[in-house]
Amino acid sequence: MAHQFTKHYTVDEARALIPQLREWIEQVQLIRTRLDKQDDRLGQLLSAGNDCGGPLVNDWLRNVSALRKILYKFQELEIQVKDINRGLVDFPALKGGREVFLCWEMDEDDVEYWHDLDTGYAGREKLDE
Repeated sequence: MAHQFTKHYTVDEARALIPQLREWIEQVQLIRTRLDKQDDRLGQLLSAGNDCGGPLVNDWLRNVSALRKILYKFQELEIQVKDINRGLVDFPALKGGREVFLCWEMDEDDVEYWHDLDTGYAGREKLDE
């Protein structure tokens, strides 16, 4: 049977990544807050016809680069970020021989849910371990 994903996580593998994922999500949220402020400031400067070079643009570029680096880590691990504000991520997994997602949200202590690839968060079901 052909699978959509090349990496499939066990519950234990997903659980082991939670501390690292928390750190990355917190970093992404912080960087996004900085970028939002910088975008607002750059927008004000541009709309007024001002030159936007210098430290503001340099900081903005550093933040964009840092954001890309972290998001690339998720991509490398084949973990899908579904909602960065909630810290919602899906891990490709196999359940009964079919592909599903293990579903974890940042405010949860453990990986306790799964859902089919096409149902999303609304289709979450408790793991039956």
